[in-house]
Amino acid sequence: MSWPPRVARRSYPHSNPVSRGQASNHLLPSSSPLLATSSLPSRYCTLLHCHPSHHLHLLPVPFPFFRSAHFSAIMFALRRLSMAPSLGARRMFHQSSPALVSVGDRIPNVELMEGSPGNKVNIADELKSGKGLIVGVPAAFSPSCSESHIPGYVNSKQLKSAGRVYVVSVNDAFVMKAWGKTLDPSGSSGIRFLADPDLRFTKALDLSFDGAAIFGGDRSKRYALVVEDGVVKDAHVESDNTGLNVSAADKVLGQ
Repeated sequence: MSWPPRVARRSYPHSNPVSRGQASNHLLPSSSPLLATSSLPSRYCTLLHCHPSHHLHLLPVPFPFFRSAHFSAIMFALRRLSMAPSLGARRMFHQSSPALVSVGDRIPNVELMEGSPGNKVNIADELKSGKGLIVGVPAAFSPSCSESHIPGYVNSKQLKSAGRVYVVSVNDAFVMKAWGKTLDPSGSSGIRFLADPDLRFTKALDLSFDGAAIFGGDRSKRYALVVEDGVVKDAHVESDNTGLNVSAADKVLGQ
């Protein structure tokens, strides 16, 4: 017989009795492999394996295996594992949603790019004192960003009262420079277009999302952060990542 043995085609739900032989399960929990006899030749025993689908699968193995040191070690490990939290529970714990940036948080000390990769900008340093506004978008040149979101700020009569204003996107510096010239050719608004190509700034704010289906990779949620003396005073983050509602200029700056 080859090793490891192949799993039998048939499986038995936990609720059904084992039809051939009796499972000796008084020492092990229901989530552990159990021993049972079967109609196989006498030199084999059957290992009932608890599959994640909650069915028991028959695995024929040589009988001497159950008297070996290897089998004893496996049973000891299984007993220890049965006392630990399930793998599913551990995975769910680590996959819990991160806490988004909120009022009272400081702006992360991360360098961004302006115009070219060599021109570094640290928003945290620039906003240590005074007012500021950081507007995050999913992608430069995307329809909502180019037609509604950023033009709303460029044309807002309340923009000057916001202090220093930055638009941040997960794009390269050259794309952001070209986008800025498209939306504000004269630069009269004073808005600065910054690149966060490696998402360091975006992830430091816990504002990234999986945009692979649309953008080919992780991107920034749409948001607007009102900042005063380096601290977030108001956070306007779109709950659906890319929609335009709470982060719109009229909601953030007023009419």
